[in-house]
Amino acid sequence: MIDNKMKIEFLSKSENEAFARVAVASFVAQLDPTMDEITDIKTAVSEAVTNSIIHGYENKPENTVAILCCIEGRTVTVVVEDSGVGISNIEEAREPLYTSRPDLERSGMGFTMMETFMDEVEVFSEKNKGTKVVMKKIFKAIS
Repeated sequence: MIDNKMKIEFLSKSENEAFARVAVASFVAQLDPTMDEITDIKTAVSEAVTNSIIHGYENKPENTVAILCCIEGRTVTVVVEDSGVGISNIEEAREPLYTSRPDLERSGMGFTMMETFMDEVEVFSEKNKGTKVVMKKIFKAIS
């Protein structure tokens, strides 16, 4: 059962990445997370949003990125979704150091970072229809 949820949408401008990161961190603050937990979720959200902007929309700022956050008990689910170009090979895209934009000198570590800082990461994508990244983080019990 969902205890709380929020949804935001914003233009796919790189300056909105910081807004998304802070908005999600503010929402999960109600769970009284540790600084490490806040940093983890902010990093993962930052990577997912950046992927939508740079790869999904190829830096075209007129498109929108949506974030849905749900809290169930001590588990936070963050869904970052775009309707951009999609990912043709999700498994390849999840490989460390893989990048579809070597011209931008990208590190290719976005999905690896998300997987490192979150407890679960699922990626759903369809060519020319967009990508949805579903990330879960289980917050430690309050002591």
